[in-house]
Amino acid sequence: MFAQTTITGTVKDAKTGDTLPGANIKISRKAVGTNTDFDGMFVLKTTDVPPFTLEISMLGFQTEKVEITKNNQKVEVNLTENATSLDEIVVSASRTPERIMESPVTVERMDSRAIKNTSAPSFYDGLENLKGVDVNTNSLTFKSVNTRGFATFSNTRFMQLVDGMDNSSPALNFALGNLLGMSELDVKTVELLPGASSALYGANAFNGIMFMTSKSPFDDQGISLSVKGGITTQAAAGNNEYKDFNIRMAHAFSDKFAVKATLSYLKGEEWHATDYRNTANGTYTSGDRNSDRNYDGLNVYGDEVSTNIRGVAQTLESLGVLPGGAAALVPSVNISRTGYNEVDLMTYEAKSVKFGGSLNYRPFGNDRLEVIWNSKYGVGNTIYQGTNRYNIKDFFMEQHKLEFRGKNFFVRGYVTNEDAGNSYDTRFAAINVNRAWKDDNTWFGEYVGAYTLGTLAGLTSDQAHAAGRQTAEAGRLLPGTSGFNAAFNSIIENPDLTTGAKFQDNTKYYHADANLNLQDYIDWAEIQVGGSYRLYSLNSNGSIFTDYDGPIEYNEYGVYTQLQKKFLEDDRLKFTASVRYDKAQNFDGNVSPRISFAYAAGEDKNQNFRASFQTGFRNPTTQDQYIGLNAGQAYLVGSAPDNLDRYQTQPLLVSGFGQGVIGAPTIQVSGRAAYENAYSASSVTAFAAGQVATPTVSNVALVAPEKVTAYEVGYRGLVEAGEQRFTVDLSVYYNSYEDFIAGKNVVTPFYGTVGDNSLSLAALGNGDYTVFQTYTNSAADISSYGATIGVNTSILNGFNLGLNYTYAKFDFDQASDPDFEAGFNTPEHKVKVQFGKRDLFENFGFNINARWQDEYRWESTFLDATIASRTVLDAQINYRVPAWKSIFKLGGANLTGKEYVSAPGVGAVGSQYYLSWTINN
Repeated sequence: MFAQTTITGTVKDAKTGDTLPGANIKISRKAVGTNTDFDGMFVLKTTDVPPFTLEISMLGFQTEKVEITKNNQKVEVNLTENATSLDEIVVSASRTPERIMESPVTVERMDSRAIKNTSAPSFYDGLENLKGVDVNTNSLTFKSVNTRGFATFSNTRFMQLVDGMDNSSPALNFALGNLLGMSELDVKTVELLPGASSALYGANAFNGIMFMTSKSPFDDQGISLSVKGGITTQAAAGNNEYKDFNIRMAHAFSDKFAVKATLSYLKGEEWHATDYRNTANGTYTSGDRNSDRNYDGLNVYGDEVSTNIRGVAQTLESLGVLPGGAAALVPSVNISRTGYNEVDLMTYEAKSVKFGGSLNYRPFGNDRLEVIWNSKYGVGNTIYQGTNRYNIKDFFMEQHKLEFRGKNFFVRGYVTNEDAGNSYDTRFAAINVNRAWKDDNTWFGEYVGAYTLGTLAGLTSDQAHAAGRQTAEAGRLLPGTSGFNAAFNSIIENPDLTTGAKFQDNTKYYHADANLNLQDYIDWAEIQVGGSYRLYSLNSNGSIFTDYDGPIEYNEYGVYTQLQKKFLEDDRLKFTASVRYDKAQNFDGNVSPRISFAYAAGEDKNQNFRASFQTGFRNPTTQDQYIGLNAGQAYLVGSAPDNLDRYQTQPLLVSGFGQGVIGAPTIQVSGRAAYENAYSASSVTAFAAGQVATPTVSNVALVAPEKVTAYEVGYRGLVEAGEQRFTVDLSVYYNSYEDFIAGKNVVTPFYGTVGDNSLSLAALGNGDYTVFQTYTNSAADISSYGATIGVNTSILNGFNLGLNYTYAKFDFDQASDPDFEAGFNTPEHKVKVQFGKRDLFENFGFNINARWQDEYRWESTFLDATIASRTVLDAQINYRVPAWKSIFKLGGANLTGKEYVSAPGVGAVGSQYYLSWTINN
């Protein structure tokens, strides 16, 4: 009923003459197209009547255009391979398409071709092989990506966008790895900008930003399938099966309407954390439970509950429980309760289920305007380490986006919502299992009573201590027993941390942003304008935030503009200037400028020199502002002005002296007291040790946004030495930080005013105080600097060889702010090597990646420790079966088998082996 045009043709490699299977053929600006078969041939049938233009493209090659003037036309197209990987196109650096070679700032990139060739178990793991990128392993399913230092698992300084949506947790303010990310089959490109990017992308694009872009259902149609299976092996956990399944389905019903759906399922065993070294002094300490009665094992929880037993004896003596003078027999030493190992408190089941779907509508049948509805759902289990270790179980996140997109603009809005599911805090699970069986007063009372009786009976001190613990431990709930299981299951369902451990949260945020490129209206320069708005709705029912009476809402917004102008002959000099203004509800506005120059030298513009100056800022997170949480070692209290009086600690026991002063056996301390009536924690420790006459008043200021000023110079180019060609990418940077956001521990006395009388000192002497972690800014001068260089070439007739080196360092005067830990948490030296060939022989390829990094210091609220240097080797071999449209891959990660940790307290990373079968991708 309709006229039909048929076009046939062949696509070849211009250099070798070989046919190219999988090349894309489409009518310009429409969703009508096809792909070449495994012989490089194609047949395109369309209702479009000539003349029209065909676009022929393929990853790694320059796009060609062919004019179609008649029906049944036959074409032969030769595609020219990009001279280097630096010819690939990126969008993120300037919000406009440009060659990596010409980008004004450092850019790292991974596309679907690189993903197929990665030796890592997943594309997300493969990011660690990029230059200047750090990936810290929290658990098997939670990897934290970072650049340029100050790494944490709760990495709020690095932003991760998936199809334009920030997929950070609304309550935690950082991305939980790829838990709500993208299916490997649907990844089109991953672009990563190291360093400050606030001028275009606003708050939190502070240390860097990563863009994951999915394939369009108009351009990439069909059904793709990937099945991956294998084992993880670890000394603590043994050998465990894991499996990873992905499917992608996309179809364009017409030029106007297309749909896409993806589903991913992963299941395995987490890395078990079994570091039982003693940390009773806040760092690794000699001794175990048998030799240190105040033992506090790193991956042992519940043994943080500790007290001085002479004080207990004095109380018992005053109550007549012990005879007069008995307290003098009890030594003034701290004793901790017996804890539970983490392996008895964690399920260690790693699981991730992700679903994504989109409806794409083009009203005019071309890419002038596209309307996209996109929904993403993710549910899974993982492990998160912050102040404590959290078993993230049945955690659920969803995102829904409506976007209007054209050639020169986009407008989108989306909502991100989460449900913490059945997640819980393992430290409080252990503490409250102990207390559910026997409260602290009873346990320590029994210990002291048995010790005293043993001493009176002639036992030595060691024997009396053994008798005390044996008596107090009688009837203890043992892991695996019905009594333990009943108590444990009850506690992890209870969100009240005085008796339970559940992590409860239903926080969400609403976000909208827009961008307009004025190139169709202004021709003397390329000018863009845009802005964004976000509304947070914190909803933890008072279990994390101080939202006791209902959700807490606050907003932030920003506007920006960018000008890009080219000068000199052949547009060799490119000038880019950006500026952005951001305002958050609780803080003053911030202006973030960026200026950069890029000069393309050489006959083919293959020698690029760049220099840039930019600033970045980071707004305090939802937790920095509104948290109110007992973390066991300290009370965490956010510093938003309306949060200080809303937060009150649980009732705290006051000594007999204190009762005479305040007239009550217990007291609740407000968050305001932490900021306005407290001593610094380090000075209280020094005061208790007799090192200073009086402790130092803390005077903690309310938290404000932190800022960074960044300078960078770089070079990208193609270097020829005889017949050998090398691509070189070099960058050097210097960052200066102001108002670095810091958590500071302070000690608040129950009575007295700090600094102006002796009553507060008496409170310290009587143990009538509590510890808060406050959120503020450091006044110290902090700077970081570093360099990266990457060299890639082809050797031995087509083998790919890549080598890159990263140097990272920071300066900080600890004496200027003794209570502040900068937490740089980054190796000074890293070296990464890649070697492989996609076609070692027909349909067979391989790839090897090796990484080395030196030791570094990890600082966190969990523990400070030095992380040992490590060398990691990953490798894969692959075989293509064209008749089945399939690729088989056999690979392994950490093939040397030497286990390593990214930070103290996490599970040691063992080896991972896999076999995958991918169809039609």
